[in-house]
Amino acid sequence: MRRLMLLRHAKTEHDAPSGHDHDRRLDERGRRDAAAIGTWIGRHPPFPDAVLVSTAVRALQTWEIARDAMKDAVRERPPQPQVELLDELYGAEPTQLLRIIRMAEVDDPARLMLIGHNPGMHELALMLASSGDAAAKKSLEDNLPTAGLAVLDFAIDDWSEVAFRRGKLVRFTSPKLLKQALDD
Repeated sequence: MRRLMLLRHAKTEHDAPSGHDHDRRLDERGRRDAAAIGTWIGRHPPFPDAVLVSTAVRALQTWEIARDAMKDAVRERPPQPQVELLDELYGAEPTQLLRIIRMAEVDDPARLMLIGHNPGMHELALMLASSGDAAAKKSLEDNLPTAGLAVLDFAIDDWSEVAFRRGKLVRFTSPKLLKQALDD
């Protein structure tokens, strides 16, 4: 069994001071949202064994804030995942992302998290999920919003076996959905 967690970076400023999209940073809402999703992950183990993060500033900031919130949300010290920054995640299409996931067999983590960008992350989540929580699938169909998290399980022995339409969508959540749950 393998678990894949797809996390889109949190909300960003419109323009980076450098003028380069790659350098855009999280805005205040993005910082709050990254912390909220990190807290949720911390309260809903298991945690990722490995995390692949886009080299874009906003993706790295999302990971750092989520990681710190995840640590704060658990009583015991969570395991420290292996973290790798990958240029290839920036602007990647679903087939490129699938190739990256399949390469994870080298380290063979049971639980892998990718932190990247739309539209590739959203399209990948939709293309991987063949079954799972119907309400989560319906919510995910519309969008993988900033700081949105899709959790998929695969009945496989290693990452090289991951394929489109073979995953089970276990959970889809976002800061907006978390806030709605608190308001109910």
